[in-house]
Amino acid sequence: MTVVGPFGLSVQDRDLTRDVQAGMEAVEAALIEAVKCDVPFITVTASHLIEAGGKRFRPLLVMLAAQFGDPGAPGVVPSAVVVELTHLATLYHDDVMDEAPVRRGAPSANSRWDNSVAILTGDFLFSRASQVLSDLGPDAVRVQADAFERLVTGQILETVGPRPEDDPLRHYLDVLSGKTGSLIAVSCRFGAMMAGAEPWIVDLLTQYGERIGTAFQLADDVLDIASDGHESGKTPGTDLREGVPTLPVLLLRQMPVDPADPEDARLRELLATDLAADDAAHAEALRLLRRHPALERARRETLRYAEEARALLDPLPECPAKAALQELCDTVAIRTM
Repeated sequence: MTVVGPFGLSVQDRDLTRDVQAGMEAVEAALIEAVKCDVPFITVTASHLIEAGGKRFRPLLVMLAAQFGDPGAPGVVPSAVVVELTHLATLYHDDVMDEAPVRRGAPSANSRWDNSVAILTGDFLFSRASQVLSDLGPDAVRVQADAFERLVTGQILETVGPRPEDDPLRHYLDVLSGKTGSLIAVSCRFGAMMAGAEPWIVDLLTQYGERIGTAFQLADDVLDIASDGHESGKTPGTDLREGVPTLPVLLLRQMPVDPADPEDARLRELLATDLAADDAAHAEALRLLRRHPALERARRETLRYAEEARALLDPLPECPAKAALQELCDTVAIRTM
């Protein structure tokens, strides 16, 4: 058994291990080359998050999906570079909007330099992703353009918030589908498409990517509350501090008040205040939310998405890549424990 990719994914097939590791190493080298610029300062800022590491979840999905065709096809590695560069670019922008001081255990670009540098570096990465994409053909450009529209739409929906008539939980899931699910779905689509997989397999893996992407983001919601920050690389309770309602808080708000539980009432009181302005209140809210039944409900909802992703894989032919994709569904459960 060899461990490859994010979250300690174990691959027990020697040929798959070789293909995936070779692909991931090629992606890493290509990422480093893609961000080099004649202006040395831009190379430094654009390399910042690459050097900080990361799970490389999207390139891994490209490599696994490519196993259902020719994994050595020339478009596989470049398409993985496209999705990872796009993802990295969004992180630079997200950290500015969230005023996040830390990303992947290192100072965020906006805190190391300033917001303008972080935003422009994100734009630079988008431009480099487009350059790589342009060599993959018009179909790939169209797929990426559609995903990018969904990604930006999801970000705008999150920024403006739900309308009075909207269900806040439904609105939040729509945001996740756009911000996270879209690009992870494209990762699976590109891998299968560039490898020449049959169209029905490409479509099925795209749907899988959408569901597993949402599951992993929901798992991040749980981790943001339940973990000490080592897993996510972010300060625990970041969304809570900024007043961004994620799955545990949204589920709590759907639950009736428990008159027999003073902690429930106190938690709701704290969530109605500006936690960014009071470190003690933020710490108390985080502590109470970790003990609240809403967190367990959030775990169960996350597992439901993971099981839906697993079920989508059933029609695929049995092979080591299918087993690895199934294991990623199991990993969601491990992350939320």
